[in-house]
Amino acid sequence: MTNVLLQDWDTPFQIAPFDAISDDDFAPALDVALANHRAEIDAITGTDGPATFANTIEALEAAGRDLDKVLGPFFSMAGADSNPAREALQRDFSPKLAAHFAEISGNAALYQRIADVWAQRDTLDLTDEQARVLMLTHRGFVRSGAALKGADEDRIKVIKGRLAELGTQFTQNLLADERSWFMTLAKEDLAGLPPFVIDAAHAAGDEKDAGGPVVTLSRSLITPFLQFSTRRDLREKAYKAWAARGANGGDTDNRAIAAEILALRAERASLLGYNSFADYKLETEMAKTPAAVRDLLMAVWGPAKARAETDAEALEAMMRDDGVNGPLEPWDWRFYSEKRRKALHDLDEAELKPYFQLDRMIEASFACATRLFNLNFKPLDVPLYHPDCRAWEVTRDGKHIAVFIGDYFARGSKRSGAWCSAMRSQAKFPEPQTPVVINVCNFAKGDPALLSYDDARTLFHEFGHALHQMLSDVTYESVSGTSVARDFVELPSQLYEHWLDVPEVLREYATHAETGAAMPAELLDNVLAAATYDMGFQTVEYVASALVDLAFHEGTPPADPMARQAEILAEMGMPHAIGMRHATPHFAHVFAGDGYSSGYYSYMWSEVMDADAFAAFEEAGGAFDPAKAKALEDNILSTGGSADAADLYVAFRGRLPGVDALLRGRGLAA
Repeated sequence: MTNVLLQDWDTPFQIAPFDAISDDDFAPALDVALANHRAEIDAITGTDGPATFANTIEALEAAGRDLDKVLGPFFSMAGADSNPAREALQRDFSPKLAAHFAEISGNAALYQRIADVWAQRDTLDLTDEQARVLMLTHRGFVRSGAALKGADEDRIKVIKGRLAELGTQFTQNLLADERSWFMTLAKEDLAGLPPFVIDAAHAAGDEKDAGGPVVTLSRSLITPFLQFSTRRDLREKAYKAWAARGANGGDTDNRAIAAEILALRAERASLLGYNSFADYKLETEMAKTPAAVRDLLMAVWGPAKARAETDAEALEAMMRDDGVNGPLEPWDWRFYSEKRRKALHDLDEAELKPYFQLDRMIEASFACATRLFNLNFKPLDVPLYHPDCRAWEVTRDGKHIAVFIGDYFARGSKRSGAWCSAMRSQAKFPEPQTPVVINVCNFAKGDPALLSYDDARTLFHEFGHALHQMLSDVTYESVSGTSVARDFVELPSQLYEHWLDVPEVLREYATHAETGAAMPAELLDNVLAAATYDMGFQTVEYVASALVDLAFHEGTPPADPMARQAEILAEMGMPHAIGMRHATPHFAHVFAGDGYSSGYYSYMWSEVMDADAFAAFEEAGGAFDPAKAKALEDNILSTGGSADAADLYVAFRGRLPGVDALLRGRGLAA
């Protein structure tokens, strides 16, 4: 093949040769890769003799390598550096891929072979990991509709294809809204903004070719604008634009798309014999049932709402002191909360931010991994898909472990948020392969780039996901790295956030951008003391989104999701001055794909564990206790999905945790 995507890559560690890849390469390469994958499936179903683990399950594991080589680079580029050509390819690829995998999962001969192996599982001499892979493969085919016949079989294929199209359109609509809106700022509009926000606004203006500073819908810019701008009218305008993403009418409106997605998911679950999509989705998670999820969320909702309402009274009093009448509004909360934080904890974001340089925080995240897991990071000079990207080789005792790529800055071609993905996952079968892992963030550019404390937490969070991928040590790729239950996948990431708060880490790496001085002890104490400040607000905006997600998928799908969203929030008694973290039209976690549908609660489910897991380090003698670090790697970070998530956690901690540790960690305990 002359197509670079299908050749052997003579690059360091077989990283995709981005300097040689053209957008024109993807479509023909995908067609070849799909054909090769079909041929591999046909070879499995055409195998003579009875089905065995080797000729069926392992053969499935070995199939599709060409597809991985094409899609790994493509989806990394499409999410983090989109352009019209890549967006068009996504729209073309989504139904094509959905149809391809529906064809495989609906292949009667293939399913029969899997079922035959499953039926003899008790007589096979399988390792624990092989038994797990067999169970997951069989369960996955059943849940995808492999046992359906006739019209039901045909219908579920149509549903899968349509859902793939809708998820892609939802994502692209959201990106279009985020990319197109910005608010220019005249000199008088900069009132109250500290230098780091003004610098970021100028950098965003340069990127937009706006001829001056602008506010965009990048969270790393709009959030500090809402914190510091003394112009209430501009805060209102910016907030309303942020809240209206995906709901502006026209071709990029996501409301009808969300309604169709919910209806199709409910129909899919019904075809498979489930009472609701939530029942279907949660069957494979640690939570197991919608009732268990609701119990967790409501156990947190009450204390969080009470704290938020108390805080709102204090903020509204401050607003009155400023001579502003009327109720506290969502565009007021961050502004007055920042003033209150400064008063209560002597913390000023403008004073704090110079101590959180991006490069120093990257060093800190690496240094913690070195102390905990003996990993070392060496810069790699290789072509990547965008000049902002950086790469490192990860080694341990001189042995290559992984390649890590960081893509940290916001730009118009990148969708919002932060995420971790693997361009290549770790596996030992059919031949050893090391992971290529990428963290993507949306931090504001600067010279130097400065982070908020929340930004720094995001960096540690995503690097926790990266460690889960890099330290994976399993045989089969299907259970590698983050291929775990959705409500377990956030445990490593949220747990790693705790190391940002370790005083000795901040003392060493939180150094001033101009002077190089370490953060003063008093400021450090104030930072740590304020760790749970405004936690009522943060918890309410999150839990509201999680409860709406759950309610959408529990019963009859709403014909008008926005009306149903309003009903749910009213029933909960949602505070007026707090918006959902992700309202329906821009709730990409839930509507860009099935990943977090009925599963947005999983961050909190994992937080129950991460609070308890970090307590294990503290009980054992400190954040860098070597025995606990080894136990964490051995039982969680290296094991992927090779065992049940609850069993893995118990192996690490000796028991499952309760919600009390979470409430204490958020400062919400009575």
